[in-house]
Amino acid sequence: MRSVLFLGVLLLTTHFTLAQTSPTAWRANWIGIPDSTGANAWLCFRKDITLSPKKGQPVRARIACDSKYWLYINGQMAVFEGQLKRGPNPADSYYDEVDIARYLKSGRNIIALVVWYFGKDGFSHKNSGRAGLLFEADVAGQPLLSDATWQVRRHPAFGQTGKPQPNYRLPESNIHFDARQDDAPDWFRPAPQLNWPRAMVLAKPNEGPWGNLVKRPIPMWHDSGLQAYPKLERERRGDTLVVRAYLPQNLLITPYLSVRSRAGQLIDVRTDNYRGGSEPNIRAEYITKNGLQTFESPAFVNGHYVIYRMPADVEIIALKYRETRFDTDLSGTFTSSDPFLDRLHQKALNTLRVGLRDHIHDCPDRERAQWWGDVVITMGELFYATNAVSAIRKAILELAAWQKPDGVLYSPIPAGNWKQELPPQMLASIGKFGFWHYYENTGDRATIARVYPAVKKYLSLYRTDSSGLVVHREGGWLWHDWGSKVDVPVLDNAWYYVALDGAAQMANLLNQTVDFERYTTIMRRLKPAFQRVFWTGNGYRSAGYKTGYDDRAQGMAVVSGLSEAEQWPAMKQLLDTTFNAGPYLEKYILEAYFQRNDAQAGVARMKKRYKIMVDSPLTTLWEGWNIGDPTYGGGTYNHGWTGGPLTLLHQYVAGVAVQNDSITIMPQPANLTQFTAKSNGKKGAVTVRYKADGTQTSLTVTTPVTVRGRVGLPKQNGSHYREIQVNGVVVTPIAETSTHVIFALTSGSMRIEGNR
Repeated sequence: MRSVLFLGVLLLTTHFTLAQTSPTAWRANWIGIPDSTGANAWLCFRKDITLSPKKGQPVRARIACDSKYWLYINGQMAVFEGQLKRGPNPADSYYDEVDIARYLKSGRNIIALVVWYFGKDGFSHKNSGRAGLLFEADVAGQPLLSDATWQVRRHPAFGQTGKPQPNYRLPESNIHFDARQDDAPDWFRPAPQLNWPRAMVLAKPNEGPWGNLVKRPIPMWHDSGLQAYPKLERERRGDTLVVRAYLPQNLLITPYLSVRSRAGQLIDVRTDNYRGGSEPNIRAEYITKNGLQTFESPAFVNGHYVIYRMPADVEIIALKYRETRFDTDLSGTFTSSDPFLDRLHQKALNTLRVGLRDHIHDCPDRERAQWWGDVVITMGELFYATNAVSAIRKAILELAAWQKPDGVLYSPIPAGNWKQELPPQMLASIGKFGFWHYYENTGDRATIARVYPAVKKYLSLYRTDSSGLVVHREGGWLWHDWGSKVDVPVLDNAWYYVALDGAAQMANLLNQTVDFERYTTIMRRLKPAFQRVFWTGNGYRSAGYKTGYDDRAQGMAVVSGLSEAEQWPAMKQLLDTTFNAGPYLEKYILEAYFQRNDAQAGVARMKKRYKIMVDSPLTTLWEGWNIGDPTYGGGTYNHGWTGGPLTLLHQYVAGVAVQNDSITIMPQPANLTQFTAKSNGKKGAVTVRYKADGTQTSLTVTTPVTVRGRVGLPKQNGSHYREIQVNGVVVTPIAETSTHVIFALTSGSMRIEGNR
């Protein structure tokens, strides 16, 4: 392969299907080489074929491999990093479907693929145990199939770096490319006739170590193409040149270089985030050949800047980067009279941007793992800020498909080197904040029906004691949140109640009457027992908890539905002064304020907790309140769960709550004098504009044309309006509460003005 590894880009979109295997029978075969089981193997596949495509007719190629591929057709890059990490379940693999018609021509065509075989397990990938490629297309009735007529060989320039290797959670290896060994740099172009070995047929589709084939349920990547860095800083250190190439913000990128050099020079490429989360992640090293050369490292990394380290006599021609990420519009916005909240929202959106790839990551560096505690919080952000519903659906289906035979659910999955259950996270995933929240925002009954048996089987593992409280389930790892002073019994029962609530609503949706009655009966017993055993008059606390009160317990008691409104004043005093929670459970504590219509105090705590992050020059939100602190497992500086305030700003401050085809808009503006929020929705964007001064409060709402619901004009400090107009006409509200004057929501644009 030539050192110019990746040129051009194709943006392709696939559509999610609930089918677990290919809807059309495969005719191709898995192909490879005899000895393709070692880690970090790079294979080059090539097919020389004469074709007669019809102009304007799509040619859909189905492609699968373990683990990643790059596709060239007639020397042009057609797919940049194809294939999802394994797997949809412990045994099977995904495949891509892409339209390659634009790259084909009448006559001779060269189909070429580079396949990167990870060859090891990780927290995001299940190793099949063997490198292989499956390729199939129909070109105007002519089959284009992977078989023994293809040519294949190991790529001679890719190899192994020395230590340190990426930490054990990552299935990827470091990138080592020695351009001196690249003896056929134009192998993927039409010109050369290559005397390469023929491919070995390894297995038929849906057979062998790769299992059955499941169509890729998410789009191909958004690809920015090669971009110039906004700023370069050069520093000479003796015989070494160090260049810091700054990115616009924390991004997922592949770094590129163009240099002139003598042969044998080592260029080290890594980001400032190479040890993000305190352990080695992924780096690249390039060994030069003589003359002008270019190289783009194929493994994506993330950070705020890229560090190129090379001998000082290497002449730099250009340094660039390519951003690749989940292909979704990051269109959710929030701007207000409070710059702090605006910056917090933007940093949460930035964190979301680097938290999506093959699946919903906790972080894009140390783990890249689909921990479901993170997914539940990230899910809320995705619904408001993106159109990435397919990522959520994929996560839900994978969690159910990876259920163990004994009923245990666990994450992260997909994974080859993790098996432990975290009961609180699993209860969160199947509960009203997880699976049921997905249904409320999508109306996707089919997916709920498909995963409900897994929910039922998992809940059957739990027992309650004679009082009605849940019996503690240890699982594989007793973890509720980063930090100390965790009141485990209170949180156990709150999360169990959340799971029962979601399961009951799913059972009711699916007409599972017996299950519905069982879950609601347990809930009716649990709630009074929770009050009787844990409520002290000042807050919730278990008998063995000796150090005051846990703020997590108070927040979860509210959002689970186990506490009563009249208990809030006492609980609020604790929450205003107690700060044990990590950023994970902080989201639920902050939500408790809003659920109790105490937005001013909720925003005040939010600003107190997030001040260091918002003031930091880093553009993303962190795993813990401090970076590198062992209290937070080392702590990455970009972690999905910490973006919970994005959801709260849309759901409560802007007041946008979606339930299938119904939208409720009840803003809680706190001390804001104005804000504008744009939220994604099932049928289109919802925009809310609020402005208040001494004499008038106005609320302008723009919604899709087919929605129904209610909208409430906030009262300022409980005051009454002498007159309210809707679109310039004085109207009478349909209802009034202590906090809002309520009207029926009309589709399109609706302006409500209240005069005092």
